[in-house]
Amino acid sequence: MKTTAQKVRDLLSKGKRPGDIANRLNISQSYVYTIKKQMQNEVTADEVDEVVEESKSELAKLIEAWDEVDISAISDPQGDDMVNSPHHYTAGGVETIDFIEAKGLGYHLGNVVKYISRSQFKDNRIQDLEKAKWYLNRAIEQIEKDNLNNV
Repeated sequence: MKTTAQKVRDLLSKGKRPGDIANRLNISQSYVYTIKKQMQNEVTADEVDEVVEESKSELAKLIEAWDEVDISAISDPQGDDMVNSPHHYTAGGVETIDFIEAKGLGYHLGNVVKYISRSQFKDNRIQDLEKAKWYLNRAIEQIEKDNLNNV
C-alpha cells in the first residue's frame, strides 16, 4: 500500500495541481507543496559528487585566502551588532521581535511580520514575501482546522 507521500508524488508526476491533489487525498495544500519542493530539490548521486568536488576546491581556495585576512581590520560599515540588533531588525525605530511579542502573534504570524518587515533589506525581497505568504497560509489552515475541531 502506498503512503500518502507516494500518492502525492505520483499525482504531481502526472501533472496534477496541488489544490486538486489536496482535495482528492483530503490533506493540506502545505503538505502537497512540501512534497513538491522535496521533489524539486532531489538530485542524483553524480550531481552530489560533482558539487562535493567543486566545494572541496572552493574550500581549499577559501582556506588559503583566509590565512591572509587581518581579522582586526574587519568591521561592520554601519556599526551594527549583527547578532543582537542589526539595523534591518530595528528599522523604523521598533525591533520586529518586540512588536511580535507585544501583539502576542505567536510563531506563524510572527514569521509573517518578520519576513514582511525585513524584506526590503534583503537581496531577494520576493523570496521573503513568499516566505511570509507561506506562513500566513499555514496560520489560516491551522485556524480553519481548529474551527472544524471545535464544531
